[in-house]
Amino acid sequence: MKVLLLGADGFIGRHIAFHLRAQGVHVIAQARNPARLKRMGFATLQADLSARATHSPAFWQPHLDPQTHIINAAGLLTGSADTFKAVHVTAPSAAYAARHPGTHALLISAIGIEADTPFSHWRRQGEAAARATEATILRAGLVLADTSYGGSSLIRALAALPFCTPVIGSGEQAFNPIHAADLAAITLHCLHAPPGPGAWQIGGPQTVSQIGLVRATQSWLGLPQHRPLHIPLPLARRLGQIGDALNIGPISATSVAQLEQGVLADPSPLLNHLALPPEATPRAFTAFLQTRPAGTQDLWQARLYLLKPLIRLTLAALWLASAALGLLTPSAQYLPLINLPGPLAITLAYTTAVADAAIGLALLRNWRPKTTALLQIAMVLGYTTGLSLIAPGLWLDPFGGLLKNLPILALLLTHLALTEER
Repeated sequence: MKVLLLGADGFIGRHIAFHLRAQGVHVIAQARNPARLKRMGFATLQADLSARATHSPAFWQPHLDPQTHIINAAGLLTGSADTFKAVHVTAPSAAYAARHPGTHALLISAIGIEADTPFSHWRRQGEAAARATEATILRAGLVLADTSYGGSSLIRALAALPFCTPVIGSGEQAFNPIHAADLAAITLHCLHAPPGPGAWQIGGPQTVSQIGLVRATQSWLGLPQHRPLHIPLPLARRLGQIGDALNIGPISATSVAQLEQGVLADPSPLLNHLALPPEATPRAFTAFLQTRPAGTQDLWQARLYLLKPLIRLTLAALWLASAALGLLTPSAQYLPLINLPGPLAITLAYTTAVADAAIGLALLRNWRPKTTALLQIAMVLGYTTGLSLIAPGLWLDPFGGLLKNLPILALLLTHLALTEER
C-alpha cells in the first residue's frame, strides 16, 4: 500500500506518517517545507496548498498511481478566506480528482465544526468537497499524544501555571480525548475497510471535563493543584479575539469556541463497523497519559509555552519604544555623546528608528518568526558594535548603557530557540 499524506508535517499528520511507515505502508509526505520529514526518512512532496499550482489535478497525478491512496490531514486554524479555501477545499479537491479508480481518500476533520468561526465554516466546506468524491470523513475529537502542539500544549501550559488554574466558563465541558497514535491506527483501518459515506466520529472511551484534563495533566507532571480561576465566557471570547489579532497560537476565537462547548465524539458507530479486536481499540485518556513518566523537557515546554508569546510581545514593545525615542528625542540630547558629524548622527538615528519600528510591527504580527528573530540579533549586535566604536563610554554608563544589550541578546537567543512550532 502507498499513501499520499497531505499535511504530513502537522501534529496529527506526523503521527499518521510514522504509524503508516511502521505498518509497512510507503508514505509520500506532503508539506510546505518537508525538509525535516525528509531527514526523518520519508519520501516527500514539497507543495504549498495555497499555491495555485496545487489547485489542478495535473499537479497531483504524477504522484498517484493505482496503488496510492490519499489521507488529508491538512488544515488551518487561522488565516485569510482565500488561504482557508485553498487549503481546505481547492487543493484537496484537485488531489481527490487525480486519484485512480479503486483507491480511497480519507479526510481528517474535527468535532464541533458547527460553530460560527472561519475554521468551522471552511472545515464544513472541506467535508463537502470530500463527500463529493466519496472520501471517508473522520471527525476526530480532542487529539492528544506523548508530544503536544496547539491545544494540547495549552492544556500543559495551564497545568503548569502557579497560583491558579484558568478554565473557560464552568470548566465542566466534556471531552473524550483520543491518542494520536490510536487515531492513526483507526485511519489505516478505514483505508482497508472504508466505512462508507457520511462523517464518522472518533474519540476515546473516557469522558473527562475541561478542568479534569488539566488536573490529570498536573498529576502527570507532578505539579500541585491550584484553585480554578473561572474566566467568564464574554471575557474568554474577547481574549480569543485578541489572540487572533496578535497571532498568539491556540489563544484564538476558534479554540475558545471549542472549549466553550466541549469536544465530545461518539465513536461507537465507527468502531462497531470496523469490528476491531480489543487491543486495537482506542485507549482511555488516563490510561495513555500514564504510560510514560513526564520528563524535564515536558515540564520545560509547559512552563515556556505561555512565556513564548510574552517574550515576543515584550520585545515588540522594546523595539517600538526604541523607535519612538529615536524619532522624538531632540538631537541636542544625544549629539554630545556621539563622536560623529551632526547630520550623519541625526540620519543614523532616524534610519535606525524606522528599522526598529519595522521589527516591532513584525513581532506584533508574528511575521516569519525565525527571520525576525535573526534580524533582531543582527540589529542588537550591530548597535552594540557601532556604539562601542563611536561612544565607548556607554559601557561605563552607571545606568547600564550597553551592558543591557548582553541580557537582551540572551533573551533574543531564547526567542529564536522558541520560534519552532513543531
